[in-house]
Amino acid sequence: MEDFRQTYLRLCKERGVEPQKSVVARLQGGGAQGSSLDLSGQSLSAETCSVLARAFQRDTVFTEVLLSDCMLSEEGAKVLLSGLSGNTTVKVLDLKGNNLRSTGAEVLGKLLALNKTLCRLVLEWNALGVWDEAFSLFCDGLASNSVLTQLDLRNNQINHHGVSELALALKRNTTLQVLDLRWNNVGLLGGRTLLEALQQNKSLTQLEMAGNNIPSDTLKALEQTSGHNSERQSGLRESRSRTQVLGKEIQILKEEKGRQFLSLMETIDRQREEMGRSSGSASIQVGQLQEALNERKSAVNSLTAKLQMTEAALALSEQKNHNLGELLTRVKAEKEEQRERQSRERRKEQEDNSLREGKLLRETQNLSDTKVQLMNKVEELERRCKSQQQQVFELKQELTNSSAELKLQLAQAEDRLEMEKRRSKQALQDSDSLRQKEVEQLNRHLEECERTLQERIFKLEGQRIQLEEELSKARAVCVTERAQAEEELGRVRAQVRLEEQEHVSSVEEKLRCVRCSLQEVQLHSSQQKQTISELQAKNSQLSVGVDGLRRRTEELQQAERTAQGGLREKISALEREIKVLSSSHREVLLDKESEMSSMLEKLRLKEAEIQRMREDEANRASYLQSAILTYVQGSPLGHYSSPKK
Repeated sequence: MEDFRQTYLRLCKERGVEPQKSVVARLQGGGAQGSSLDLSGQSLSAETCSVLARAFQRDTVFTEVLLSDCMLSEEGAKVLLSGLSGNTTVKVLDLKGNNLRSTGAEVLGKLLALNKTLCRLVLEWNALGVWDEAFSLFCDGLASNSVLTQLDLRNNQINHHGVSELALALKRNTTLQVLDLRWNNVGLLGGRTLLEALQQNKSLTQLEMAGNNIPSDTLKALEQTSGHNSERQSGLRESRSRTQVLGKEIQILKEEKGRQFLSLMETIDRQREEMGRSSGSASIQVGQLQEALNERKSAVNSLTAKLQMTEAALALSEQKNHNLGELLTRVKAEKEEQRERQSRERRKEQEDNSLREGKLLRETQNLSDTKVQLMNKVEELERRCKSQQQQVFELKQELTNSSAELKLQLAQAEDRLEMEKRRSKQALQDSDSLRQKEVEQLNRHLEECERTLQERIFKLEGQRIQLEEELSKARAVCVTERAQAEEELGRVRAQVRLEEQEHVSSVEEKLRCVRCSLQEVQLHSSQQKQTISELQAKNSQLSVGVDGLRRRTEELQQAERTAQGGLREKISALEREIKVLSSSHREVLLDKESEMSSMLEKLRLKEAEIQRMREDEANRASYLQSAILTYVQGSPLGHYSSPKK
């Protein structure tokens, strides 16, 4: 952008610094386009870095700054990063391949501690992990940061000490979601510390650890924990969206209910007014008829009887309207109960799915000796969850019963309508707050159970690693003993050969003079044979021991294979069960939707019947009015009144 180039030139002029030609050419040739500033591959001097830092302090329009392979010096990096600390627009910063070391790590820690807008930081191909103290300051800044979501630390020479500091930072950080640590020197100890940190960090959903000399089992455990975090985040998002949708639906239903209630009250008031008017006019007409028509008292009496019948019919119609209103309220209450049941069923299915996933993780990682204990503990947890679910269901049922009683009291006491409305609203708010508190307590309990189970899983993994180390040590001991035995056999054979050769030479030279000592030589040879036979027996015993150890290792490997096969079969069976449950849940949802449509159809039919009854009542009133008018016109009073006019 031309504005940024002009500000750069102006700041260079103010500070008395000569503008760097490559930077000016890059800014003029498309290095600053839209919201991105790309100065990659430009060797920036310390003066240029100071000018850029001054420009960044003024909150430019850039949200992405690319400074990869810029050959930044220690002073230039310090000035540039300190200028970015107070910036509130840059969200992506790329510092790849700048050989940042101790000073760069310290300034980056200050940047992460002060900046409140940076979301993605790329630090690939640097040397931040060479100095432990500087990298610890960088980790402190990361721990206090609450905005950064992506961090790239590839090829930074980070060892297990630096990873331990990074693990402490991850325990305190709650916003970082993606962390790339590929091609460093993390090792086995660093992998274990990261695994312990991920037990407390619930926000990290993606962790790249290739090329760090980490065993495959710890890599799998890290992938599983990060995957569990991602699943947990997605579950939380779904639960939040569902709660928002349900809250909106409940609010809409409440508003519709209030509107319908107000409309019913208005219609009842109108009918009462019409009844009062009609009864007043009828009484006036009846009085006039009684005063004027003494001869036709019987006809008047019959008319009064008819009027009483009409009033009774009107009272019956009012009663029917009231009953229909109660039916409407009951149908709406049934709708709300059905929706609450559906929500409870969904929550139960989610809890069952989470428990099954926990069981799968435990069964895949546990050894055969601790299976029975873990299954007993899982059964105890399921009993507690079921008891808590039963308590929640009983509380909700009590709430529904109390709301029904309140509605009945509202129907019986019309004069205290407003007070009962307030009480019902307060009861609904209390029930919602209680339900939310119970859901929060259940979520906390489930999280605690998950934490305890994961700690047990890691303990069992440690035991398995110890057993593997002991087995490897036993194999090494067997190999060393076998080598020692073979060396002893070789030595003994060599000694025997040398002694035999010496004896043969001595016998050839002193054959004549050794006849007397022939028996001694034979005894000596027999002793040597006995020693050879003893050594051969020792060798055979050692070979038998080595064969036994081999058989034992093969049996252990076979047991591990059988256990893994059984666990895989159980995992496939549980996946099939999950699929069956999801299909059944879909069928239940379809049934509930059909029931809701049928209930809506019934409501429409009831409203049509109410409208018909209202029309019938209006027709009856019009017929009565016309009959009374005709009767009045045909009476003698009408004949007498005509000549007066």
